[in-house]
Amino acid sequence: MSNDDLTKAILNVLKKELGVVGDILPTELLTTIKKNITPELEELIDKNGYVSKSKYDSLERLAKQLEKRIIDLEKNL
Repeated sequence: MSNDDLTKAILNVLKKELGVVGDILPTELLTTIKKNITPELEELIDKNGYVSKSKYDSLERLAKQLEKRIIDLEKNL
């Protein structure tokens, strides 16, 4: 699950828990809440030993590039 999906899910839970009040909240308020929650969620995810999908994809791409470089270096020996 991406960070954006996780943030949307949390906002939906908040709206549901707020009930009718959640339906009348201005979209600007929800956007502000989302901006404030996202860094907190990322920090919480990192502290629990998980990484976001974007970080995982970046690390995977880096690992593949390094593996290719190692293979190329070994061929040249």
